[in-house]
Amino acid sequence: MKKIIIIPFLLMFLFQSVFSQNKPLIDVKKEFTFAAQQYEGMLASHPDITKFPQSTKKNGDPDNRNSAWWCSGFFGGSLWYIYEFTGEAKWKTAADKWTKAVEKEKFNKTTHDLGFMLYCPFGNGYRLTQNKDYIEPMLTGAKSLATRFNPQYGLIKSWDKHEDCEYPVIIDNMMNLEFLFWAAKESKDKSLRKIAITHADNTLKHHFRDDFSSYHVVCYQPGTKVFRKKTHQGAADSSAWARGQAWAMYGYTVMYRETKKKKYLKQAEGIAKFIINHPNLPKDKIPYWDFDAPNLPNEERDASAAAIFASAFLEMSTYSKKNKDTYFATAEQMLASLSSSAYTAKLKENNNFILKHSVGHKPANSEVNTPIVYADYYYLEALLRYKKLTNQ
Repeated sequence: MKKIIIIPFLLMFLFQSVFSQNKPLIDVKKEFTFAAQQYEGMLASHPDITKFPQSTKKNGDPDNRNSAWWCSGFFGGSLWYIYEFTGEAKWKTAADKWTKAVEKEKFNKTTHDLGFMLYCPFGNGYRLTQNKDYIEPMLTGAKSLATRFNPQYGLIKSWDKHEDCEYPVIIDNMMNLEFLFWAAKESKDKSLRKIAITHADNTLKHHFRDDFSSYHVVCYQPGTKVFRKKTHQGAADSSAWARGQAWAMYGYTVMYRETKKKKYLKQAEGIAKFIINHPNLPKDKIPYWDFDAPNLPNEERDASAAAIFASAFLEMSTYSKKNKDTYFATAEQMLASLSSSAYTAKLKENNNFILKHSVGHKPANSEVNTPIVYADYYYLEALLRYKKLTNQ
């Protein structure tokens, strides 16, 4: 009689133990509830749709930018993510409003960042609503972006000029290729896909060191000849600027998704190994703004880099059989840290941004240890990916 009672109890205990080990570390519903509360405050404090939330000034005031700023699409994109989770019409209305606020940038041929500016809001909007009004702005914007590709160099030009660089290309540029892939499929224009692949291939050849870390800026001459490799936002030309490594890993993960070419996944996994095994990666997995910053451990962390990494690691976990668990666990630890009080703001504080402690441009003393709009965007994206993978 005792065995009949004890055995079921032991089985139940073992089942509960296994279940508790697999229980998600992050409650996605809780985090999105908070995010929605913060962004309700953000919307209320931003009635003017020509002033896009960016960060916080040194005096604590909100830092807003115009639609031509490279980050203008992230706020609308975040609103779409909140709509995706909640399904509430008010978020769809707000997201549509702030998406259309950047539409004029579809004609902007002075920037390589049209993927951030247009694809983040319009792309998510179209994905979630199938509103065909969102198609034309993206196709026009993709054509504008394509004008920055010069066959003589085989790359999309990042900035019109940078110091003595006539043709500078930054690792961030990898993030705008997804936009070209979408436009190529939608328009049946194969040249856009070819531009994305050519840019990614030449970046792979010239932007990386033997340990898979990336330079920030590569200066080119015609014929895809490199005459200088340097940094702009990192600690040194030879250092591993954290957000740059995140752009690189995310970018080559997208390249694998879009082409299924194994060389791109191999590159993303090489970058991942560099990050995961780096001796300067803190225990909470939120990187310093540069892995080689001069005054470690007394350097600022970069929540934005962690958010980008987390989102990329989660997607990579669906492609890699060998490292699936490692990538997922790394992303989960990053998200758990970002969702803690150490990095998540208190309600109605932080100028209504979700995350604290990001770094934009430390060498210029710009946006250092502040909230930044793209940190929130990739954090919300990562939460949605985590939700899907954990069946929440």
